[in-house]
Amino acid sequence: MAQRQIREVGDDLLRKKSREVEVVDDKIRQLLDDMYDTLKASNDGIGLAAPQVGVLKRVIVIDLGEEGDGKVYKLINPVITKRKGEQVCREGCLSVPGLLGDVVRPKEVTVEALDENGKKVVIKAKDLFAICLSHEIDHLDGILFIDKATEIFDADAEEE
Repeated sequence: MAQRQIREVGDDLLRKKSREVEVVDDKIRQLLDDMYDTLKASNDGIGLAAPQVGVLKRVIVIDLGEEGDGKVYKLINPVITKRKGEQVCREGCLSVPGLLGDVVRPKEVTVEALDENGKKVVIKAKDLFAICLSHEIDHLDGILFIDKATEIFDADAEEE
């Protein structure tokens, strides 16, 4: 397992649409493990999409830590199949350091994906988990939170 370099805003790769994973194999599982290591090393993030580490594959990793259910979600080809309600959240991103933004996201989502063994999973998420899933799936389509933000803030000013 290894940490990978996180791409930052301005890198053209972050604006490209990721390709679906055709086969869930050891190479994809290694990517998921590396993404998890990279996420944990960041100390700030709760989710990471493959384009953020330079790979145009439809793969995301989410670990909400204490705010979640204790599970690590490693998802392949995730698709939001249902959305319900709205919530405004203040988001940040490992690929957009120093900025936060207010974004309107669904209050609840249903996501279909494959797990790291290629088994189909259906996840019903709400609140922070729904925000994180929506944010990471946007990355797979080349969309950053700053594209959807109604207001952008300096993260350092927010902490003062």
